[in-house]
Amino acid sequence: MFQANMFEGHHMFDMAPKSSENDSSMLKDDDYETKSGTETMEAQSGDDKDPSEQRPKKKRYHRHTQRQIQDMEAFFKECPHPDDKQRKELSRELGLEPLQVKFWFQNKRTQMKAQHERSENSILKSENERLRAENNRYKEALRNASCPNCGGPAALGEMSFDEQHLRIENVRLREEIDRISGIAAKYVGKPLSSLSNLSPRFPTRSLDLGVSSFGEQSGFVGEMFGATDLLRSVTGPTEADKPMIVEIAVAAMEELMRMAQAGEPLWIHGENNTEQLNEEEYLRTFTRGIGPKHLGMRSEASRESAVVIMNHVNLVEILMDANQWSTIFCGIVSRAMTLEVLSTGVAGNYNGALQVMTAEFQVPSPLVPTRENYFVRYCKQHTDGTWAVVDVSLDSLRPSLLSKCRRRPSGCLIQELPNGYSKVVWVEHIEVDDRSVQNIYRPLVNSGLAFGAKRWVGTLDRQCERLASSMAINIPTGDLCVITTAEGRKSMLKLAERMVMSFCTGVGASTAHAWTTLSTTGSDDVRVMTRKSMDDPGRPPGIVLSAATSFWIPVQSKRMFDFLRDENNRSEWDILSNGGQVQEMAHIANGRDPGNCVSLLRVNSANSSQSNMLILQESCTDSTGSYVIYAPVDISAMNIVLSGGDPDYVALLPSGFAILPDGPGYGPAGILDVGSGGSLLTVAFQILVDSVPTAKLSLGSVATVNSLIKCTVERIKAAVMCDNA
Repeated sequence: MFQANMFEGHHMFDMAPKSSENDSSMLKDDDYETKSGTETMEAQSGDDKDPSEQRPKKKRYHRHTQRQIQDMEAFFKECPHPDDKQRKELSRELGLEPLQVKFWFQNKRTQMKAQHERSENSILKSENERLRAENNRYKEALRNASCPNCGGPAALGEMSFDEQHLRIENVRLREEIDRISGIAAKYVGKPLSSLSNLSPRFPTRSLDLGVSSFGEQSGFVGEMFGATDLLRSVTGPTEADKPMIVEIAVAAMEELMRMAQAGEPLWIHGENNTEQLNEEEYLRTFTRGIGPKHLGMRSEASRESAVVIMNHVNLVEILMDANQWSTIFCGIVSRAMTLEVLSTGVAGNYNGALQVMTAEFQVPSPLVPTRENYFVRYCKQHTDGTWAVVDVSLDSLRPSLLSKCRRRPSGCLIQELPNGYSKVVWVEHIEVDDRSVQNIYRPLVNSGLAFGAKRWVGTLDRQCERLASSMAINIPTGDLCVITTAEGRKSMLKLAERMVMSFCTGVGASTAHAWTTLSTTGSDDVRVMTRKSMDDPGRPPGIVLSAATSFWIPVQSKRMFDFLRDENNRSEWDILSNGGQVQEMAHIANGRDPGNCVSLLRVNSANSSQSNMLILQESCTDSTGSYVIYAPVDISAMNIVLSGGDPDYVALLPSGFAILPDGPGYGPAGILDVGSGGSLLTVAFQILVDSVPTAKLSLGSVATVNSLIKCTVERIKAAVMCDNA
C-alpha cells in the first residue's frame, strides 16, 4: 500500500548517469559520487576520431569531501527539496556543480525512503511473528481443551467458534485501523509505526457533565443569548488526539454496520411503527464502547429504513458536506461546522473520508432545548458496494466540554438501487439529559419522533422528492397556475428554500444565529428576539423582531396542516391580510403528497398599500411533522424570479407554523389519554419594526409583536375548534 509513496522520487534518476553494480555504495552518506566534467569534455573531443577507433570510456567519478557532505546533510535537515536558486547557492559555497548538488539530494531522499521501508518491513515482520506465536498458543490451548460434560477431548468446532470469530473480527478491525491510519498519518505528522499499537476499542475516559436549565433568559433587555455558547469555543483536534479519533471512527463504523443489519432481540418493535433498541441486549452485544451512560442521561435509540429517489453518490455527498447537510435537514440541524478534515477520501470519492465536526440539533419550538454535539464523521464504501456514514461523539477527548447530549455510533447505510433510487437504513443512538424539555413536548421527545431515525428518514424522503421535482422536465400545462419554465421553477424553489431556512433559524431554541433574546418581554410563553439587518440583500434593512410561541391544541396534526395551508382559510387567521380574499397565482408541486407545494399567493385587499405585494408560501409534510411558511414579496421582484432571475436579492422576512404530533398517549393538562390526536403548534413571526438599522428598539414595538402573535393564536383556536365542534 505504501510502496508508491516511498518511491515517489524514483523517476528523477533517469537523468543521472547509469552506474555498475559496484556503484551501489552511492547510497551511503560518506560515499556519494557524481559525474565529473572530465567525461563530457573527452566525449566532445572524441567526435573527430575514427568511429572504429573509439572505445567505451570508463566513467569517471569523484568523491565529495567530508565538509561538502556535512554541509549538504545540514541543509537537507532544513530543506530536503531545495529549488534551483538554493542549489546554485550551495554549489557556489561548496565548489560543486548545481547538477551534482541536485543528484546528491535525489540520492539522499531515496536513501531516507529506503531506510523508512526497511524500518516498516521490520515492524511488519515483528507483528507477523507475534501473530504467528499467538496463533500457535490458540492451537495449543485447543489441543489441551476438554469437554466440560464428559471430560474427553473437545470438538474443535464447538470450542473454537467464538474464539475464531473474535480473531477474525480483530484482524479485520486491525486492517481497517491500518488503512485509515495510513490516510490520517499525513495529518497526524507521525510515522505509521506509531499507530501500529492501536487496538480496535473505544476509549473509556470519563466525561464530567454539567446540567443546565432551559427557560427564560435572565438579565437585561438585549442580552446576547448564547454568548457563552459551548460549541463556539470548541476548536479542532490536537495532534495527540488524531490517532485516537481514527480508532474511535473505525470502531464506530463496525458497530453501526452490526446495529443496522441486526434483528431481534437487539431491536424490538415500539409505538408509532418504530424500532427501538433493547438496551440489555445492546450492552451484552457491544461490551466495548464510549463508556457507561452518565448519571442523569437517558438512552434514546431508533432505526428506520426507506427507499428514496436519489442516487447513492449524491446522498453521500450531501452527508459529507456540512453546508448541504444542514440545508437538507434545516428543520433538524440548526447549525453545523467542519472543524478539520483528517482525510478527504481516496480514488476521487468519499471512501475513507474522515472529518471532525460540531452540530446543533433542534425541534421547531422554543420550548425544546437544542442538542449540541462534538463528533467525528466517517464515510466508508464496503465490499458489497454499500456506503455507510457514521457519527460518534468525541466528548471523551474534551473533558472540559460540558455536554447534555452524547452521540453513540449513529448514521446510515446507503444501498444503490436501479433507476437512481437508494435504500437507506438510518440508526440514531443518543444519550441525553432532557430534563429541561417542557411538559407538553416531553411525550413527543420520549417517543423518539422529535430527534429519532424516523424524523431523519422522513425529512430525507421529502427533500429528495423536492429535489427531483426541481429537476423535472415534463410539466403538465393543463393547470394555469403551474410554472412550466425550468428557469422560473428553479429560481422560485431556491427562493422558497432560503425562506424555509430563515424561518427554522428563528423558530427554535438555537443559539446559533445573530439574534438577541429580549428577556423582559412580560410574557413567559412567547420568545422574542431582535437583530439589526444591514447590507444583507436577502433581508430588508432595519430592525427585525422575531416572536415565537408553542402550545397544544386538541386537533389532529393533519387537520391543522390542511387548514393553515389552504389559502381560502387565510382570512380567518391572518390579521395582515385585512380580511381580503387570497388567490393562488402559481404553484410548484414538490412530491407525491399534495400538501408539499410552493405557492405564490395574491391578497385582494381593499387597502391600496398592499396592492403591490404577493405572498410566497411553502407547505411541506411527512410522517413526523409539517410546516406552513410564508413571506410577503414585492411583485416586481417576483417577476424577475419567475423569469429565471437571481432570487438571492429578494428581501424576505418569513413567518409561519410548525406542526408536530403531540406524541402517543398525551392529552390536555398533562393527562394521559391514548389516541388524543392533538397537535403541538408553533407560531412564529418576523416583523420589520424600523427601517433604520441604527434606530433604538422601543418596548412598544415588542408589545405590538406580542399582541400580534397572541391574536393570531386566538383566531386559529377559534376557527379550528369551531370546525371540530
